[in-house]
Amino acid sequence: MRTDRYVSQKHGASGSRRSRWARASCAALSGLIAGFTALCVAELVAAAVRPEAGPVTAVGGAVIDRTPAAGETDGGVQGAFDRRGFVVAATTAAAASAGAGLLGRRLQASRLAGVSASREGVTLPAPASPAPAIPDGADLGIRGLSSFVTPNKDFYRVDTALVVPRVDAGRWRLRIHGEGVPRPVTLGFQDLLRRELVERDITLTCVSNQVGGPYVGTARWIGVRLADLLSEAGVKPPSKGGPADQIVARSVDGMTIGTPVEEVMDGRDALLAVGMNGDPLPFDHGFPVRMVVPGLYGYVSACKWIRDIELTTFDAYDAYWVKRDWSREAPVKTQSRIDTPRPFASPRAGTVPVAGVAWAQHRGIARVEVRVDGGAWHTARLAAEAGRDTWRQWVWEWPATTGHHTLEVRATDRTGATQTDERVGTVPDGATGWHSVVVDVT
Repeated sequence: MRTDRYVSQKHGASGSRRSRWARASCAALSGLIAGFTALCVAELVAAAVRPEAGPVTAVGGAVIDRTPAAGETDGGVQGAFDRRGFVVAATTAAAASAGAGLLGRRLQASRLAGVSASREGVTLPAPASPAPAIPDGADLGIRGLSSFVTPNKDFYRVDTALVVPRVDAGRWRLRIHGEGVPRPVTLGFQDLLRRELVERDITLTCVSNQVGGPYVGTARWIGVRLADLLSEAGVKPPSKGGPADQIVARSVDGMTIGTPVEEVMDGRDALLAVGMNGDPLPFDHGFPVRMVVPGLYGYVSACKWIRDIELTTFDAYDAYWVKRDWSREAPVKTQSRIDTPRPFASPRAGTVPVAGVAWAQHRGIARVEVRVDGGAWHTARLAAEAGRDTWRQWVWEWPATTGHHTLEVRATDRTGATQTDERVGTVPDGATGWHSVVVDVT
């Protein structure tokens, strides 16, 4: 009997310990998941109201502590946690997660609607310095040839943003500060719109554009001259004794772009742009404000969704792409491209227009030449020049004969430099080489 009582008491003690462990574990788990839920909900709210936030998702969960019901044994608590308690916990966690996700989506939708409304509410003032009219003959109107002005929907986009930032123009601020800035400046969007606006046709090119590639386009930009803002802040270029030779522009998504101070302040139309082809900047292209600097590849000049400009030196700071082995300074190289005929096209024998575009921003295009099958170079007819900061269309009437042919093009800029035939890739400062197209004339 004593032995039986000992065994019974031993098992009862063990069950009690198990029940206490179960209650403690359930309570601890409840606290952890509830805390996690609160954290997720808080993060959803915070993410939803951040001006740069994109779409957000989150998960959360909560469980409730379950104590024994009247008459329920300690052993029953253990079994309930193993089965019913866990199911309740998991179900509640899933419900809380769904609720948190729904809350996040609603907050995000509300924020995006407000941001969209901030763009839709923008009316761009008439520029004090409008762009010159595009001259007759600047667009040759040849089928298959890129139009002189690239529509916003077709303009190339190259950046590192996985989700396009959506910035409320009413909350946007730009700070100008740093080395050699005796009068730091902070501006809002309306401050920019109240300033003297200039409008210019400018061709942008991405350094990642391969020979003959699509990452180039022309738009009519409207904005404020960046040099004017820098001058008002007391900035001097290095040629006039300024201590800073680099502008570090920072985007709301954390991107950094390093631009030479000298080029921004040498008289070219370097802009803090607010408009593109007559409309406020599209979100994809930097709304509410971006940089546009003619003559420099985008990775050293074209910061989108800009929020901060710091004056510093190239020796003191390497911007994002420079840290990844791209050059500090990157003037656009003289390039040309054949748009028509397309590669592997089969035009009919006879007169075939060979046409395309050439660019050497801030230098201008002086001549374009085409050759067939490695033969003599033929001078193409150039479209009217709209400015040295834009590309230029060209065409050569080819007396095509039946057979397999290779067409090549090269351009010469207004400094007299002809693009090289040496084919190199885009790293570290842009591709070089002649664009070629193979066709079969029937």
